[in-house]
Amino acid sequence: MAEYCRIMGAAAMLAMWWMMMLAMMLPSAAPMILQYSAIERIRTGGGAKPRAPYVFVAGYALTWGAFSIAAVLLQWRLHEAQLLSPMMLSANRWLAAGLLFAAGFWQFSPLKSRCLSLCRSPAAFLVSHWRQGPLRMGLTHGAYCLGCCWALMLLLFYGGVMNLYWIAGLSALVLIEKLAPWGAWFARAAGIGLIAWGVAMAAAAV
Repeated sequence: MAEYCRIMGAAAMLAMWWMMMLAMMLPSAAPMILQYSAIERIRTGGGAKPRAPYVFVAGYALTWGAFSIAAVLLQWRLHEAQLLSPMMLSANRWLAAGLLFAAGFWQFSPLKSRCLSLCRSPAAFLVSHWRQGPLRMGLTHGAYCLGCCWALMLLLFYGGVMNLYWIAGLSALVLIEKLAPWGAWFARAAGIGLIAWGVAMAAAAV
């Protein structure tokens, strides 16, 4: 019975993370999905409703499902180390500072810049990956979004996995850096802010 409860608890936690990731990430992926759907409608001559866009979204969702599994495992380890509060936010200032530093410095990494540029340019992504097919394209686009935003998503362990205001704030940050004309500059400005916040948190922990 205890093992069954543990399995069900893990399944519920995974479902929570997965739904939360999709709710946070799909709005910023909407331009890519809509452009892909428009191309598929043209290819099918406006006839039967194409299924390829749904397969594309499924691939995208699977990528964030893999991230959700990793997040659940990390959450367990942090709980075991007593580094998370019952509300699933950081209970240790050094952990908080580390999360802020990781997210801040990642904003300036070449891989982040590469992933962000492809997330911001649906046409460039579709042209370079069209031959992969819808499922693999969805997986690839999900991987680029993951490379762009994984460190920001880990900040949920700082502000609270159940904190709706924090979730909304991170979602807005992702949306702006991917869709705003000045999104790339905003990403770097956010990185500076996160690093400064991490410095303040580390100073408070000393």
